[in-house]
Amino acid sequence: MLWIHGLHPVAAALANPARQLRRLLLTQDTYVELGKRVPQPWPVVPERVDRAHFAFLPEDSVHQGCALLAEPLESPAITDALKRPGPVLVLDQVTDPRNVGAILRSAAAFGVAAVIMQDRHAPPETGALARAASGALEIVPLIRVVNLSRAIDELKRENLWVVGLDGDARTTLAGAGLGARRTALVLGAEGDGMRRLTREHCDEICRLPIKPEMDSLNVSAAAACALYELGRE
Repeated sequence: MLWIHGLHPVAAALANPARQLRRLLLTQDTYVELGKRVPQPWPVVPERVDRAHFAFLPEDSVHQGCALLAEPLESPAITDALKRPGPVLVLDQVTDPRNVGAILRSAAAFGVAAVIMQDRHAPPETGALARAASGALEIVPLIRVVNLSRAIDELKRENLWVVGLDGDARTTLAGAGLGARRTALVLGAEGDGMRRLTREHCDEICRLPIKPEMDSLNVSAAAACALYELGRE
């Protein structure tokens, strides 16, 4: 189980029928504010507490007077997630939960069907990840797979065109002529980028046209820019 904290993540979790909820801790002020965002009755009975009660959360948690104990969401099958419209994001060993959360937030904003990442070498579902996602964890399916290369092959069988992002690629994402193709974007870890086997399973390798003075973008910023570019196509 995990403690989700912060108004946006807690409100989104309360509104998600797929989320199994256990406890809800609220200050009086937050009880009123949360009721404006998510009309009662809620799936779990709230417990009124004072702010000192939240000392069990990590020290840097911005809880805003609310915390929700919940079960992690189940990882759907790729074929089920692809029934949703939109592109797909594939994360190759992106390990920072705040980056994954920020990527989920961009994914929700740009209508991504699902985010796929390897079960190992990827962050578990935590309060920090949910907080960074600002509610998007309840909107965009997060799929964990054992083998990322096999998952990419499955996307190809479902007629997605798999594009890896690499700063050294010759072709820009805008110049790839993706048009009406349904696309899966693959992003690697900061510094190391995509692993060799992941790269070899891509249909095409592209880059974002950034100024030469900067070596690369943060992976969450790269995801947002790439999704915006896909939307323009």
